Amino acid sequence: MKPDWPLVTERLVLRPYADSDLDDLHRIQSDEEVARYLYNEPRTRDEAHQLLQRKIAGAQLAAEGEWMSAAVVARATGQLVGDLALHWVSEPHKTGENGFSFDPAHHGRGYATEAARAFLRVAFEDFGFHRVIGRAEARNAASARVLEKLGMRREAHLVENEWVKGEWQSELVYAMLDREWR
Repeated sequence: MKPDWPLVTERLVLRPYADSDLDDLHRIQSDEEVARYLYNEPRTRDEAHQLLQRKIAGAQLAAEGEWMSAAVVARATGQLVGDLALHWVSEPHKTGENGFSFDPAHHGRGYATEAARAFLRVAFEDFGFHRVIGRAEARNAASARVLEKLGMRREAHLVENEWVKGEWQSELVYAMLDREWR
């Protein structure tokens, strides 16, 4: 399953990653604010390079368990402002999971919602998913707001369900069905 790249929205271009994205991806992935609610610590340049290679290889979904990534670029400036991902969670259950991280310098502009909406369209309309979930660390109010703006419903608040970065963390789970998308 592969989108008809690039995906163009009102203010953004979503496209496959390229080697030239290393500096921007490292800038985003090395930021402590970005890594705060993720499983990883801020990434070194070498770690960002390894991540970039996985993202370059992930321009499509071929099998359950894979992640597809998109570089999110502001149309006005051409600058990479965020990262979008779609995980093929289950083939028999036609389930996907969306994920996103954005440069803090561009927070509050609605870019995450605009980009994630484009990936939801691909998941439901092009790939035929029945259900797409979104997960966020419970203290990550900004990500929860994005999921809610997308029209996803909160289905669960899992209390201290994971040991991450030396502490018990809680998780919010959101979801949308294909009929709700329509």
